[in-house]
Amino acid sequence: MIILPISMTIAAGAALINLWLSIRIGRIRTKEKLFIGDGGNDLLTRRMRAHSNFVENTAFVLILLALIELGLGSSLWLWGVGALYLVGRILHAWGMDGMMWGRIAGAAITMLTQLGLAIGALAIVYLTPTTIATSPIGNDVVVAPR
Repeated sequence: MIILPISMTIAAGAALINLWLSIRIGRIRTKEKLFIGDGGNDLLTRRMRAHSNFVENTAFVLILLALIELGLGSSLWLWGVGALYLVGRILHAWGMDGMMWGRIAGAAITMLTQLGLAIGALAIVYLTPTTIATSPIGNDVVVAPR
C-alpha cells in the first residue's frame, strides 16, 4: 500500500475548504431565497466565483502534489507548498467578499504554486538520471505449469 501523507493531508484540507465555500453560498441562498442562479445578488455572485475558482485550480495542484510526492517522497518544502496553497485559497475567498488584498494575494499564491509545481514535475521527469536495463536474449528456460 502506498500512502502519500502530504497529498492526502492537503486533499483533506482542500475538501474542508470546498465545504466551507459551499456553506457560504448556501447561507446567502437561504437568506435571500435564491435557489437557482444568482438573482443579481452581487455577494452571491462573488462567492459562487470564489468557489468555482477554487474547484478550477485545486485539481491541478492536488494531482501535481501527488505525482511529485510519488516521485520524490515526502519533503518539508512540499508540505510548505501545499499548506501555502490552502492559505492562498482562503485569502482569495475573503478577497472576493471585499478584502481586495486577500484576493490579489490568493490569486498570486495560486498561480505561483501551480507554476512551481509544474516546473518541479517537469524537472523530475527530465533531470532525473535514468538507466535502461537490458538482459541478453538467449537461453531462456520455460517451465510448464503443473
